[in-house]
Amino acid sequence: MKTYYVYILRCADDSYYTGVTNDIERRLAEHNSGTNLGSYTSTRRPVEMVFCHEFNDIREAIAFEKQVKGWSRKKKEAIIVGRWDDLKALAECQNATHYKRNRK
Repeated sequence: MKTYYVYILRCADDSYYTGVTNDIERRLAEHNSGTNLGSYTSTRRPVEMVFCHEFNDIREAIAFEKQVKGWSRKKKEAIIVGRWDDLKALAECQNATHYKRNRK
């Protein structure tokens, strides 16, 4: 059975990049080599892997990658440090004008 990985890289400019691969070591080396000059990470090297999660099903891996790509920086940082329980609270709207904050 093949293994797939969803990973998060911290770039030199302190931004995050999320991707999916079936060979994590090769992919990290590709990001750091700058082989693909048009890629997000090519101008933000070096990159450091700060999160990696394994999947046995490529569809699940791709779905999780897409989900993480849509997350806020705070949500990404929560899973990077293993605080999965914080995700629900971080998903709630924090705007002062949000309807939950204006109930009487």
